[in-house]
Amino acid sequence: MARSNTIVGLDVGTTKVTVIVGEAGVDGQLQIYGFGVAPSSGIRRGSVIDIEKTVRSIEEAIDKAEQMSGRPIEGGYVGITGTTISSLNNRGVVAVANPDQEITQEDVDRVLQAARVIALPHDRRIIHVIPRQFIIDGNDNILYPVGMMGSRLEVETHIVTITNAAVQNLLKCCERAGFHVQELVLNAYASGEAVLYPAEKELGVVVVDIGGGTTDIALFEQGSLWFTGVLPVGGDYITSDLAVGLRTPLNQAEKIKKEFGCTLPALTSENDLVEVSSVGGKDTCRVSKKTIASIIQPRVQEILGLVKDRLDRSGYHGLLPGGIVLTGGTALTEGIVELASEELQRPVRVGYPEAVGGLADVIHSPDFATGVGLLLYGSKRINSLEEGEDSLSLKGLAKKVKKWFKDLF
Repeated sequence: MARSNTIVGLDVGTTKVTVIVGEAGVDGQLQIYGFGVAPSSGIRRGSVIDIEKTVRSIEEAIDKAEQMSGRPIEGGYVGITGTTISSLNNRGVVAVANPDQEITQEDVDRVLQAARVIALPHDRRIIHVIPRQFIIDGNDNILYPVGMMGSRLEVETHIVTITNAAVQNLLKCCERAGFHVQELVLNAYASGEAVLYPAEKELGVVVVDIGGGTTDIALFEQGSLWFTGVLPVGGDYITSDLAVGLRTPLNQAEKIKKEFGCTLPALTSENDLVEVSSVGGKDTCRVSKKTIASIIQPRVQEILGLVKDRLDRSGYHGLLPGGIVLTGGTALTEGIVELASEELQRPVRVGYPEAVGGLADVIHSPDFATGVGLLLYGSKRINSLEEGEDSLSLKGLAKKVKKWFKDLF
């Protein structure tokens, strides 16, 4: 990067590619200096289906972000999602090596390595090993054990995996666009960094990021990830339903969804009419907002039903006092908070990304949550990697974990 404290987040989504440029100030607060958004046509359900189109979208977004920020962009943190994402919780156990039983960073490295030992198919790789808590001689809820005394060290981790092909295709697109990937970050994890309060993470909360092609789920408890999942449905399905139901082109259906969409027909009126172009573009008709809402509501209910089912099957039995936090462009749809509260039987709010300076107010919207979250994620690790160190190596992981605990706790 041109400046050591410059951070870049790249969100390669199904409907758009977003690049955000920021900087971590001396007080640790994030300043936003520029962003670029380009239409995305080479991604489906979070995975690359056309490398050339994806590369062009990334290049266009980078160019716009460079022009706005006045800073050259060479690389940064990249969000990743897709239907091949899976996760599990695993535990590692080691004996403390030091004769005086003082726990060192080497003990932490070894226990994290032990937690990584899972039965993993040859076509999958680990992208996150996130410590949830350390346990010393049966004493749990320890956040950072270095310097403490004990003979047996355990760690509970949340491990996220994805297929090698999905990672390689995304990395290839970034490389061809001239963007060096410092680290891959799960989209829902990044969104949680941007929109959740520390108290929510501690008590139990779920981020539901409804993107164009996927809906990402991240459950946080005791300050860390407990469960993650990706559903192969998103806002594009709502757009498709509107295009079929209103007999209008997809681009017009997307515009209608954004400008006039509502998830609850009761909030609309039969007398409030919208001009709708026909598929051929020669004719138009007038459709009530209530009709539009009646098309949107069943699809949103279906997405929320799938979210509820995935959470029920996650094995989590807590109360989730923090409720549900919605992000993504679909979270801006009128009435979605009320509908989600009814369907999920939990308190719901829309999550807006928090950044404190520069252009933060301009991108204060749920559809920028992942991009801002990538910058916040990077700002907490900006000094944790040595120059030239492979961010996906085990050595790099151990150093990032040390920095992660010091910054977050």
